Amino acid sequence: QVQLEESGGRLVQAGDSLDLACAGSQSAFSRRSVAWFRRAPGKEREFVASIQSDTTTIYYVDSVRGRFTISRDNAKNTVYLRMNSLKPEDTAVYYCASSEYWTVEARNYDYWGQGTQVTVNS
Repeated sequence: QVQLEESGGRLVQAGDSLDLACAGSQSAFSRRSVAWFRRAPGKEREFVASIQSDTTTIYYVDSVRGRFTISRDNAKNTVYLRMNSLKPEDTAVYYCASSEYWTVEARNYDYWGQGTQVTVNS
C-alpha cells in the first residue's frame, strides 16, 4: 500500500505563488502516475493535473494550464505542484492521488492523501 502525504498549503494573496508537495511512502510510488485534485467549498472534486511515472505525459485542466506546473522527483518519491498567479477561485483542499495507470479520472486512483488547504485571498 502506498501512503501519500501532501504539504505546502497555506493562506496566500491573489497573484502569489505556492509550492505543494506530495510524498509517497514507498519506492513503488515512483512507478505510478500521480495527479492533483482539488475540492473547493460547496463544489465537487476537480482534476487539476497529472503526471506519468516517467514524466512523458503531463496534463492540466484548462483553468490552471499556464499557471500551474506538475513535476516529480522519483529519487525522492515526491511529486510537486507549482502554482503561480494564484486566484481566489483556486481556494480549495488539494489532494494528491496515485494510480497504476495514467488517467485523469478520479475513480482510477486507488491511493489518496489527506489533503492540504490552499486559501487565496483577493
